[in-house]
Parts: sequence; C-alpha cells; structure tokens
Amino acid sequence: MKDFFNFLRSKTFLIQLGLALLAVILICFITLQWLKGTTNHGEFVEVPDFSKMSVQEMRKTAEDVGLRYEVLDSTNYNPEYPRFSILDQNPTAGTKVKDNRKIYFTVNPSGYKKVTVPNIIQVTQRNATSMLRAVGLDVQRVTYVDELGKDMVYQMKHKGKYVKPGDKLPKTSKVELICGNGTIPNSARIQAQSD
Repeated sequence: MKDFFNFLRSKTFLIQLGLALLAVILICFITLQWLKGTTNHGEFVEVPDFSKMSVQEMRKTAEDVGLRYEVLDSTNYNPEYPRFSILDQNPTAGTKVKDNRKIYFTVNPSGYKKVTVPNIIQVTQRNATSMLRAVGLDVQRVTYVDELGKDMVYQMKHKGKYVKPGDKLPKTSKVELICGNGTIPNSARIQAQSD
C-alpha cells in the first residue's frame, strides 16, 4: 500500500497524468471544432416571406437561400390569395433556421372544393336554409310561386340554372330557393273546377 502512494507522488506518474489530461483537452477541442464546422454552428438563414408567391417562385427563392421545401395539400381556398400561391409556411417568415432546413408550405387550391347539394325538396324554407349552410352553401334569394305548401321548397337554382339534390356546387355558392306561397296553382284550380 505504501508503494502505491509513493507511485502516486512520483514524477513519472505526474508526467503521465499531465499528458493524459492534455490529450483529453486536445481531443475535446478538436471534436468541438469539427462539430462547429460540420453543423454550421452560429450560422443561420432567415426564412423569407413566401406569402402569395407562386410555387415556382417559392422553389427558386428557397433554393437560392439554401432551404429545402415540402408542399402540403390544402382544402381551404382563400379568395384573397392568387390560385396556386403560398397560403401558409412553417416555420414562419423571419425565423432563423440552419442551412438546408425543410420548410413546409400550404398552397391555395384553384377554387373552393365542391360540396353535394342536400335534398331540401319538400322541406320548409327555414330548415332548408340550415341544411344548406351546414354543407357550406348560402341562400341568396327566395322566390315564391303558386303552390299550396307555404314556405315549402319546391325547386332550387344556382346562377339561373335548376339544381337537383346530389348535384355538386363549389363551397360558398349562393342558391335561390323556389318556395310555395300557400296559394293553389291555377292549373290545379282549373282541374278542381272541371271535376
């Protein structure tokens, strides 16, 4: 045991310990420098604002600043943005990111997605309006015709053309409801009188 403590105090041991510590410090320094160089430590790219750019413009800009990109599908049409332009991006504009970082883009589709017209024939105007709103359609106007069922929907139109239940219309389209006014139609009145 005495020999062991004498060895720990010997000049040879202290030199070897000093060399080992120097080697560890040198290896740590070289490793940190290598990591700094390969990970571009402290070097950032500011994410540009891609908002309203076309997909082609976005690709060129992203490549010019050294960023990768992925385009995600969008079902949310925004009429304030050009068709097929960038609606949203992640990370947002102005964020500092590493070179070669992937940016995710949402693109504005060519228009509103189409929805199926519900069956509102022989339904009251109030219920029909609720059913249309539930699928994303709006009632622009209500026209009344001589039919016995007051406020009962008999037909519907979109841009002057008749629409049937099951037809497809772009979301947010405005439709016209043709409802009864509670009056017996002339043809039915004539038929009743002839009987």
